[in-house]
Amino acid sequence: MAHSLDGTLPTAPPEDSQKHTDHHLTTVHGVELLFYWDPYLNSSRAQTFVRTPFPSGLQPGSHQDRPALLVLGSGLWYLRYAESGGLPAWESMIESTLQSLSSADTQPADIVVILPIEDVVPAKLSPDRASTMHASDIDAMNSDLAHRIRPPSLADPFTFFGFFDQQTSLPVAFPSVFNHMLDDSQTEDGLHFSNAVVNMQASMLMNLRCNDVLPKVFPLDKTCCTSYPWPSAIHLLVLVVTILWGPVSWILVRRHGELELLNTSCCISPGYDLGSNTSQNSFIHKEQMPAMVISISVALIYMADRTGFWLKEQKQFNPWTFSFLCIFSLAIGLLTVQRAENDKGFLNRDQTDEWKGWMQSASKVSGIYNPIRVLVASYLFMTGYGHATFYIKKADFGFLRVAQILIRLNLFTLVLAYTMNTDYISYYFSPLVSWWYLVIYVTMFIGARYNDRTPFLICKILLSLTLVTFVMRETGDSVLNVVFGFLERACGIHWSAREWSFRVNLDLWIVYVGMFAALAVIKIREYRLTEHPQWPLAVKAATVVSALVFLWFFAFELSMDKFQYNFYHPFTSSLPVLAFAVLRNANPVLRSASSKAFAFIGKCSLETFIIQYHFWLAGDTKGLLLVIPGTRWRPVNMMLTTIMFIYVSNCVSQATGELTKRICGSVPTPALPTVMEVSNPRIPPATGNDSESGQEIIFQAPSDELELPVRKDNAGNVLPSEPDTPARPQPRWVDRLAQGSSRPSTPGVNIWYGKVEWQPGLKAKLLIALFGMWILNVLWTYPATT
Repeated sequence: MAHSLDGTLPTAPPEDSQKHTDHHLTTVHGVELLFYWDPYLNSSRAQTFVRTPFPSGLQPGSHQDRPALLVLGSGLWYLRYAESGGLPAWESMIESTLQSLSSADTQPADIVVILPIEDVVPAKLSPDRASTMHASDIDAMNSDLAHRIRPPSLADPFTFFGFFDQQTSLPVAFPSVFNHMLDDSQTEDGLHFSNAVVNMQASMLMNLRCNDVLPKVFPLDKTCCTSYPWPSAIHLLVLVVTILWGPVSWILVRRHGELELLNTSCCISPGYDLGSNTSQNSFIHKEQMPAMVISISVALIYMADRTGFWLKEQKQFNPWTFSFLCIFSLAIGLLTVQRAENDKGFLNRDQTDEWKGWMQSASKVSGIYNPIRVLVASYLFMTGYGHATFYIKKADFGFLRVAQILIRLNLFTLVLAYTMNTDYISYYFSPLVSWWYLVIYVTMFIGARYNDRTPFLICKILLSLTLVTFVMRETGDSVLNVVFGFLERACGIHWSAREWSFRVNLDLWIVYVGMFAALAVIKIREYRLTEHPQWPLAVKAATVVSALVFLWFFAFELSMDKFQYNFYHPFTSSLPVLAFAVLRNANPVLRSASSKAFAFIGKCSLETFIIQYHFWLAGDTKGLLLVIPGTRWRPVNMMLTTIMFIYVSNCVSQATGELTKRICGSVPTPALPTVMEVSNPRIPPATGNDSESGQEIIFQAPSDELELPVRKDNAGNVLPSEPDTPARPQPRWVDRLAQGSSRPSTPGVNIWYGKVEWQPGLKAKLLIALFGMWILNVLWTYPATT
């Protein structure tokens, strides 16, 4: 313990003759460590530490003077020497000591620890020790200690809530895990263990004393010997509102539906089919499903990573386990490969979904971290390729599309940032993709009327690349510090300029590579270069070069650690990305085949990247979630958490897509990601290998048109809708809802008992949301960091 606190102090007494003597050491920081040799804990000196009056210099009323940590250990000498009285004498001493500690008005130390009786290795004990120190006696003594300190009746499964104060539990810590840390190879005499073991035990005792009083700030990666912080008032309000949003809306709609059914059942017209109202037949209607999914998901994620309901363990990388899981995942991907009936074209939707389904990482292992960096770059490459394709072909720079993409990318990220009390920028992937989308949008929007002129478009993209590079690389820290400083003062936003600069600079040019690739693919199709006689030869040459580039890259990235690779990554990441794109689309068979398993993961890859911070991993990605405690159940635990993680991610992906559609109130659009049809008259219709020339990966939410009722006469002819008149005023929205009215297509807000209905537009909704977040940020409280 002394050496752990101060490296200049010794790890053991200077001589063996001084082992059984008292010691008094002081660290360079002024921490005093006192060791008293009393193997029976029955002397008057030992008992003064658990009874009043306290030892000289220690005043029970002075928090500064009493020990911060009192560690008591005894047991083996009672077994070793019969004259001590043996087990009966030990049991009497323990009972007296615990009785004194439990009845004391003031505890003798901030934390009192009674050590377990240390297990021995019988095969390595000397004959004299082996004849008296029996493993069965040690087990019985530890069992007795455990039952006295924490009776089995106190093992309340709901203690993680912290609502129950266990007054009958003794104010004593009993680190029984100490014996689980002992290994036969770490002792020579079967009794005394190596410094490696003892140092870890000392570290645990320091964690026990210090961890719970250290600042509890994000990331919450210290789960040993600490309690989770209670949310602040504003944090608790946001958390409760989010969790109750789904259930409350379901209850209200359920009750409202019953009332509407009761009211309409008295005035059913002869042609009205009550059975067609499916909202009354389903337990949770699809209208309430997104809210329920978000609420349940947030509650589950918070319970997993901000309470002690489930345990966490430290991440331990095993190359054999990792290799097996990679092979197993690859096998699943290959077994689910399906080939489409026709050639789906270059970088088609199934292919890009599959590509996105690969992105998870082991960041501390360079041989894995470096390729994973390329996969993140691949996502950004697809971002540049997809959005540039859309803006070149469709030239739709409307506000609706921008809102759809940014809301879809950031909706659940913002929800987690507030409910988990984290930092939005820490979920770096969503902010990063949002940033690059805005860069692409501004680049394509400026001078958009001339985007059909290739030289102009190339110069514009190069100018954007130069400007962004100059800002981020030359003046990045200074500019970002000014911007983030303003956001902190004006909006209460606390972002790290250094972290953001690192994330942007790491993939500084790959998005522009994607934009140039989009332009190249469009021009190849526009000028029908695939019909040129030399095109097959060019494809073969590109395939060979791409394969060589792939081999070179793996040799290159394995030759350096992650920090060295980070320097080269912005310059080299485009090579393996382009090489893969060429190899993956080398022939119609490869283009039309895709793995359904990987594509399924890819469709919710945004959610998996965000939710893994708390639910698959733990401690804000610093640990692993343990649904089933115990290292022996680690494989089962991983399977269970993986299934739960993927299921929750998929549900959240669908829910956020639906919520995006409702917020934007847009006309029906394809699901995320989607395919946009070609409308540029300069590009000829796609044929053969060009069947997917109009494809583009975008982030939009699906929407369904409301099915409107149709009025008919007695002969079945369709009649126009009846206009509202003074004699027949416009019904309330609840009446229109019950009668299947066609108004309105977007949800409104009832004011004053439904007399007035306010239907905010998209811009009004976003302004309200931004104002609400500004209020939250200004009122948010942050724990002290010192």
